[in-house]
Amino acid sequence: MIFSKIKDPRLITVRRGGTLQDADHHLLAVWAADCAQHVLHFFEQAQDGDDRPRRAIEQAHAWARGEVTMTQARTAGGHAMGAARALRGAAREAAYAAGQAAVVAHVAAHELGAAAYAIRAVRAASDAAAHIEAGRMECQWQRAQLPDGIRELVLDDQRLRNPYCWFVFDC
Repeated sequence: MIFSKIKDPRLITVRRGGTLQDADHHLLAVWAADCAQHVLHFFEQAQDGDDRPRRAIEQAHAWARGEVTMTQARTAGGHAMGAARALRGAAREAAYAAGQAAVVAHVAAHELGAAAYAIRAVRAASDAAAHIEAGRMECQWQRAQLPDGIRELVLDDQRLRNPYCWFVFDC
């Protein structure tokens, strides 16, 4: 579970009564897609020929550019998560990251899901002695990719929802 019981109005669009502007919503989607793209190779190495997670990441980017509808991006996200279900380890986590990235178009708060699953993918791909450090490095990489416009929002969201996200943002 990646959601707290209290919804943050900063991650709800203005059309739904929150304060999130469209431009920032798009930045969140692109950042989430970048996090998922960074670990996609774990899925593709295990499931060569299954393009559902890659397609979800592409749809997240396309939605942010205004080229597809929210429904199309959300549907692609569901298909990516479907690709994850039968798997274990890094491949599963990477597919979930892609799915979460695509559904940011529907619910902006999924941005942390994409990032958290990407960190879990890196941890799962590392040996037991190095998995915490590998996750920390991935978290730091993700933070370095944050656009200035959403940096404080995401960092605060990580702080607030870290317990719901398996404490992966302790980096």
